[in-house]
Amino acid sequence: MGKPTGFKEFPRQGLPKRPTGVRISDFKEFYLKWPEQHARDQGARCMNCALPFCQHGCPLGNIIPDWNDLVYKGRWKEALAVLESTNNFPDFTGRICPAPCEASCVLSINNDPVTIEHIERTISDRGFEEGWIKPNPPAHRTGKRVAIIGSGPSGLAAAQQLNRAGHWVTVFERAEYIGGLLRLGIPDFKLGKDVVQRRVDQMAAEEVEFRTGVHVGVTLPAAQLQRDYDAIVLTGGATKPRDLPVPGRDLKGIHFAMEYLTQQNKLNAGQAIPPEERLTAKGKRVVILGGGDTGADCLGTVHRQGAEAVYQIELLPKPPNDRRPTNPWPEWPQVLRLSSAAEEGGLLDYSMLTKGFSGRNGRVEKLHAARLEWSPPDASGRSQMKEIPGSEFEIETDLVLLALGFLGPEPTGMLAELGVQLTGRGNVQLDRNRMTNVPGVFAAGDMARGQSLVVWAIAEGRHTAHFVDHYLMGSTSLPRVLD
Repeated sequence: MGKPTGFKEFPRQGLPKRPTGVRISDFKEFYLKWPEQHARDQGARCMNCALPFCQHGCPLGNIIPDWNDLVYKGRWKEALAVLESTNNFPDFTGRICPAPCEASCVLSINNDPVTIEHIERTISDRGFEEGWIKPNPPAHRTGKRVAIIGSGPSGLAAAQQLNRAGHWVTVFERAEYIGGLLRLGIPDFKLGKDVVQRRVDQMAAEEVEFRTGVHVGVTLPAAQLQRDYDAIVLTGGATKPRDLPVPGRDLKGIHFAMEYLTQQNKLNAGQAIPPEERLTAKGKRVVILGGGDTGADCLGTVHRQGAEAVYQIELLPKPPNDRRPTNPWPEWPQVLRLSSAAEEGGLLDYSMLTKGFSGRNGRVEKLHAARLEWSPPDASGRSQMKEIPGSEFEIETDLVLLALGFLGPEPTGMLAELGVQLTGRGNVQLDRNRMTNVPGVFAAGDMARGQSLVVWAIAEGRHTAHFVDHYLMGSTSLPRVLD
């Protein structure tokens, strides 16, 4: 603990943001950098608790008090070494993680928690600026070959771990770009694609092979991978979107959120999209259904495209400003949060049920909805919804974006060809060693866990790599992250 009184002397201070009126004119990241002294002051707020709940709140088990203290002391290179000992991609989680570690910070019992996420980002960015983060190829090769199917955060984490263990690793990606959700799902203003590409370049320099435009189970038989590789890791994510089966759903102008976000990211990358295929909010009245992270990503993108008006509708009730008695620290706080996109504009409303859509000439023109009443939470924390009689209303709209979550991996194609068993929720079923029912075929991330956080995906990728290495070699020095 570098400064015992740090948490008393320095208030919480996050990274500064670009002004809303400026940042909505482009797709650049909206956070700015700290002066070094500000970063060190924020590190000084860490109390180095005897039992670091922050470390237990982090799926990766990041050794947070240690690198906070090193930042306070200005020992940045050592801080980076501690950070990278548990996290392959702190520059990703330092930008797009909701920071469950901060929710578990002891300070958050009655104060503002340490700015863990922003310190993490600052450490990793400094590592690149100073040239400390370099390719780290293995000293020897085992001769074993591993196929990673899917290049999202879990796939990249598993690939880097297994490559550094000495195996020859090939990552197969059906899209044109490596990065999965990081590259095509998350908007540039939250995660600049140069940040993703520099990690891909690092891994390529470590001799990880990347193959894009390969759709396993469609353009490449999964059986061929079973013949050519000693192990396969499925990291294709939970890509099946939740639909909304209501009257009028087939009208033009209603799209899944990921279809919309992916197209904008491709445009930002310089890819040409024919005008007749463009999904744009410019000059339109937009309705976003879903109040989660994907809905917020849509909201920020809609602002930058120049929408006339934006409504974001959430089925669930408005969260409270403070924790309920049934939601104590250090649990994840179920409280009201406003995204950076919400700061930029738009109307967000809660407890609203979409009943259908209507329009003319095959295009959507109106959303029909009603307001809901929610019962108080029962002993299990669940509430029951009830439509309020006479509360029906309409919203005029030209573009509707469905940000309702995901139901799991696509069961056809690769999974069906491999004969992989699924759980009752549609996710890939694994044994205690992260292997499917098919010998030598493992899985990690959202494909096995269901829709979750990037930090969980990285943790699962690292954890699964441990068992793949053990399967191939009979022993392993790679960490078991999630035990």
